[in-house]
Amino acid sequence: MSVSGEPTRVMLVDNESARAALLSKALEDHGYQVVARVAPGPSLLSKVAKIMPDMIVIDTDSPDRDILDSMSLLNEHNPMPVVMFADEDNETIIQEAIRSGVSGYIAKGVDKERVNSIMSVAVARFREYQALKNELRETKDELESKKVIDKAKRLLMLQKKVSEDEAYEAMRKMSMDRNIRMVDVAENIISVLEL
Repeated sequence: MSVSGEPTRVMLVDNESARAALLSKALEDHGYQVVARVAPGPSLLSKVAKIMPDMIVIDTDSPDRDILDSMSLLNEHNPMPVVMFADEDNETIIQEAIRSGVSGYIAKGVDKERVNSIMSVAVARFREYQALKNELRETKDELESKKVIDKAKRLLMLQKKVSEDEAYEAMRKMSMDRNIRMVDVAENIISVLEL
């Protein structure tokens, strides 16, 4: 189930219709709504964009380069939980699948009894990864902002012959008076003083 209480909408990717029907039934038996069954291929990403599922389940013999590249692009632009069931049990391929954004890689076929726990673990792992990714991006943004603010402060200290505290206070006052972020004030100062 999704957070809203509605069934999780799953797009199933498989090029074998009999195998897809079995997995589709197993998913629906555990409360998932299979909104589409599609074959892998170059149009996979456009199908995802059109269908907008909550998660993707891929059932394949072995993930090929097209599937892994598609999952990398999806993970970069529209991340969502992806579970891959594959016959291939090769460490290199598993690592490539995980790097491409696959949240759960289950080798050696589908055990219908474990489908629900596999899906739940994949969703939890996806959410944890996204939280870490967001935290890392925020930390990088904060460090970049601090660098810009420090540079503007140094320029003000040199230009106005003021102390570090006075330069910071002047920037803080500009930020409050104009109701803009400190980093925006700092960027304005740098653009003016570096002319």
